Amino acid sequence: MRSVMTVPVIVPRFIEKAPAAGADVICLDLEDSVPPAEKAGARAPARLAIESMPRGASSVYVRVNGFWTGLTGDDLEAIVQPGLDGVILAKAESVEDIKRADYILARLESERGLEAGAVALVPLVETAKGIAYAREICDASPRIAAAVFGAEDYATDIGVQRTEGGQEIRWARSALAVAAHAAGITPIDTPDPDYTDENHLRREMELAKSMGYRGKLVIHPTQVAIANEVFRPSEAEIAEARLVVEAFEREGLAQGRAAIPFGGKMVDTPIYWRAKRVLETIDD
Repeated sequence: MRSVMTVPVIVPRFIEKAPAAGADVICLDLEDSVPPAEKAGARAPARLAIESMPRGASSVYVRVNGFWTGLTGDDLEAIVQPGLDGVILAKAESVEDIKRADYILARLESERGLEAGAVALVPLVETAKGIAYAREICDASPRIAAAVFGAEDYATDIGVQRTEGGQEIRWARSALAVAAHAAGITPIDTPDPDYTDENHLRREMELAKSMGYRGKLVIHPTQVAIANEVFRPSEAEIAEARLVVEAFEREGLAQGRAAIPFGGKMVDTPIYWRAKRVLETIDD
């Protein structure tokens, strides 16, 4: 889930162009990109888009409105069907939100002949309350595959202005990444509204990667290629990881040692496992 591209379901040309962007996940949006007066009417286009979306490299998700809106149940009723891989739940704030979504998804899967747990659930954590309960939210259901941090709504909720340096969101951004890793799910970074400055986008994604994020919620095809590149290990990282794993297994584990000299540095068990995870990432 290096790139999760949101697509407004009320703009047909965006839906038609979405598969060509190369995103790992195409996320049909019923939330922020749909005006309040059009939300009910957007469900039918979302359902049709799921049915017509080419099945290829991209998974198909839908972002539904949060429970506080009173729209979530009807959103889910409209979109749970064969071809839907997952749901992003906006403004997830509590374990109760996750349990409610899980219950509805389980019922709809049963009624519509889908395998139990077929539809993944991804909480979008974007409020102060959500961040406060991030660990519990991330671990609240076995169908949770990832969690997304939403910086713009979080900043609005705590009453601060966004800045270029992003210090105002740094703690919450880190907290969500840690909570996701603790729960064994994938942390997905906040969307960036600036899609024209590629250098800025690359810096922001590299920063997110250094904080533990494994992907990015993107809003424009321009951002997809950068996310796919940044959140995949570089060829140099892959080559080094292979050498570390081979050396540690040959000179360390095979000889009953838990630390070996390698390239002028000491390689111990945590470094070995980090290298293994790099190789697992490219295998996935």
